[in-house]
Amino acid sequence: MATFCYLIGDRNSRTCALIDPAFETDRILEKARESEYRVTHLINTHAHSDHTAGNGAIKAATGAQILIHELDAKRLEKFLNKTFSRMLGGKGSPKPDILLKDNDIINVGEIHLSVLHTPGHTPGGICLHAAGHIFTGDTLFVGAVGRTDLPGGSLKQLLTSIREKIYTLSADTIVWPGHDYGPLTSSTVQQEIDTNPFTR
Repeated sequence: MATFCYLIGDRNSRTCALIDPAFETDRILEKARESEYRVTHLINTHAHSDHTAGNGAIKAATGAQILIHELDAKRLEKFLNKTFSRMLGGKGSPKPDILLKDNDIINVGEIHLSVLHTPGHTPGGICLHAAGHIFTGDTLFVGAVGRTDLPGGSLKQLLTSIREKIYTLSADTIVWPGHDYGPLTSSTVQQEIDTNPFTR
């Protein structure tokens, strides 16, 4: 699935958040241990199985809290989501611990992640913004956008989310997408404004 998982660690508290740890959970946990970080937050940008299949394994190993937007929370526990998770090598996700809303702040040590509600791929899709960085899940990719043909998707809503929530950030903000769908694994807001054929 070429899903990206991101580890965001605070060097002072040695705590970290994992964004969308769906696959290779042993490798992800080993990376956190090697970096001497304690996983305290497990943040899902949306409820699709290719971003949540590892929730159970990570939570069992670390006790981290699961966070997801309130509009996608119920999807985590649906039969279809659990079935797809098992097909992808994971398990159904435990219930979320914290339900997120637009403009919430997630504190990971001294790092502050702002929640941007960006519906369109799913009703509860979010991006996470920290100084100079935005983690876009399946809202925005490098040179592409998330699909909108699945239940709850809306191309109009997705493009509005991108233009109003992401493209209004500083031009040099680094875009970290949810999948590796091209030759580049990251971009900038300005690069996407200038070159993304789906949003021009």
